[in-house]
Amino acid sequence: MGESILIKHVDLVNESFELKKDMFIGISDGKIDYISSNEPTKKYDTTKDGKNKLACPAFYNIHTHLPMVLLRGYAENYALSDWLNKRVFPFEAQLNSDDIYYGTLLAQAEMLRFGCISSTEMYFSLSRLFEATAESGLKINASNAIICFDNENFETLSEYKEYMECLSNESIKSNPRLKLDMAIHAEYTTNPKIIELASAMAKQYGMNMHIHLSETKSEHEECKRRRDGLTPAAYFEKLGAFDVPCTAAHCVYLEGEDFGILARNGVTVANNPISNLKLASGFANVEQMLKSGINVGLGTDGAASNNNLNLFEELKLYATLNKAVSGDPTLITPSQAIYAASRAGALSQGREDCGMLKVGYAADLFLIDTDKPYMHPAHDMLANLVYSAQGSDVVLTMCDGKILYENGVYKTIDVEKARYETEHRAYAIASKIGG
Repeated sequence: MGESILIKHVDLVNESFELKKDMFIGISDGKIDYISSNEPTKKYDTTKDGKNKLACPAFYNIHTHLPMVLLRGYAENYALSDWLNKRVFPFEAQLNSDDIYYGTLLAQAEMLRFGCISSTEMYFSLSRLFEATAESGLKINASNAIICFDNENFETLSEYKEYMECLSNESIKSNPRLKLDMAIHAEYTTNPKIIELASAMAKQYGMNMHIHLSETKSEHEECKRRRDGLTPAAYFEKLGAFDVPCTAAHCVYLEGEDFGILARNGVTVANNPISNLKLASGFANVEQMLKSGINVGLGTDGAASNNNLNLFEELKLYATLNKAVSGDPTLITPSQAIYAASRAGALSQGREDCGMLKVGYAADLFLIDTDKPYMHPAHDMLANLVYSAQGSDVVLTMCDGKILYENGVYKTIDVEKARYETEHRAYAIASKIGG
């Protein structure tokens, strides 16, 4: 049993994503067990004063590559193809499992600083990703993206072997914060046979799927030329990738029936507005996604294409950019934006009892300091949260009822060591390959 905590006199974003003022939140055994405007009669181990604070459901970063913090600022001013082939892939070829472990810890410290407690991760050395996450106390849905250009036997792929090792790893299987997903990198980096086999494996073992989908115009159009007119969405549906819950990253160039395909298969779109802007990939049609009933969550992508993991920036851009792109200033209310950053992401990860402040749900939340000049007047505090607040205003981040970050102190991560190790290793690789 963990420490029970009462947060008193705090404003909060409730389960309907509406603002409630001067509330009490009780937390026991990792769950929210009390929410009311009245003080509970139950005694809690610790009491936190919520005056001038806003409690919000913790954020979910549903498309990222955490160890790419090692490449922060390394691959600048390139188009996506050159970015990948000239900078990213050569650098990543030099990474070892320790690099990935320390990079993950540093990335997770960054996420905690900005109120985020979980990520949908696509990278390699999965055991080290899980090891770091088990230590840090965050949640993760991790996958190793399959890349295969030839007709190699599926079971000889290094990714397959890594999946099988994780599936038999008791420390992973026994930790509900750790989830193993399947990932297919993209249509253009994988052949049909491998996609079918990977999709069947995901179905066999009850794994979610994670893919890059229609990120660039050339990717989308070349797929149609290669695949007898099928768009990437239609192609992946045909091969069974959507037979399990799937998170599709980017989806910038969806067209026509693509929206219906994703909606009827329950695919979540991970919208990555900053990465898409930085790589000049374009603007996802979020308006049509929402009209089609598609679950849309937010991701930062990796720190090589963003260059941070501050989901507050994605939150604001999600709520503003899509108004401009659609020409509709009423599109995406503050409540809908907060939902995308929290509940939508939790649902995409298969975490049904997460992503909102509700009795019986996981105590995943952050407190933000509202005693800032730019947070007043507060005609609409949720609008202030989306449009005015800064990620650095977060003063406490909690996952499963455990405080992992509070007022500059990381409770589970040696951030100085993680920073030193990550930086030292990143510079060594860059020097070795002439970056």
